[in-house]
Amino acid sequence: MLVFVTSLVLLVVMQIAVAVPYVVYKTTSGGSTAGLEKDPTLILYSILGVVPAHILTFLIVWFLVSNRGRRPFWQTLGWSFPKNFGLGKTIALAVVLLGVGVLFTQFLGGKETALDQIINSSLKARFATAFLAFATAPLVEELIFRGVLYPALQRAIGMIAAVAIVTILFAGIHVFQYFDNFGVVAVITMLSLSLTLLRAYTGRLLPSFVLHLVFNGIQAAFLIVQPFVGKLSPDSKPAVGFFIHQLSRLFI
Repeated sequence: MLVFVTSLVLLVVMQIAVAVPYVVYKTTSGGSTAGLEKDPTLILYSILGVVPAHILTFLIVWFLVSNRGRRPFWQTLGWSFPKNFGLGKTIALAVVLLGVGVLFTQFLGGKETALDQIINSSLKARFATAFLAFATAPLVEELIFRGVLYPALQRAIGMIAAVAIVTILFAGIHVFQYFDNFGVVAVITMLSLSLTLLRAYTGRLLPSFVLHLVFNGIQAAFLIVQPFVGKLSPDSKPAVGFFIHQLSRLFI
């Protein structure tokens, strides 16, 4: 639980630490601070602040899991595929979940989310978000929730309760980004439950990580492509453009 709480604190602290110098610069250089919360540069810096937070979180998890290097880190986490659920099944499950997610967002709908606003603030913010969601978020989040938190809770209170708590915690920390959009909240809850059930079913962490990586990776690719597709058809919403738009709104 301390690892989980520390990871949240690091996210807040590092994003503030990265953003403060820019705010000070704007203030001391005579620039206007009105509407600073919508400043594209400040938003970009806040996104980039996630990188050191994720690095520090990884080091904390390594320290705990490996007992300061005395145990094999990846082996202790269960970093392998079981015989009953390999790479192919994991990728197929990720694609199915994405398809269900698109249907959820299409039929349940919802307002523009806080993450939508961040992504749309600038191309740099869009690309930085896509990079983080593929390069660091799946690994760090799986290490925390299904690598450290789940097995500890499973030993303490049993599998069913552990699955329920981890599912709620993972979905809960993302809800503030999507609370205006019930469809996306439903998708993140579905993803959280799927990742945790997969961890419980296989007894390994690697399948959950690959599922998370593929789920985020496909969205990251579409997120990068989306603005260019929009330029190709500015006066219409073709099927491919609509599909890409729906995928980008799922962003986890």
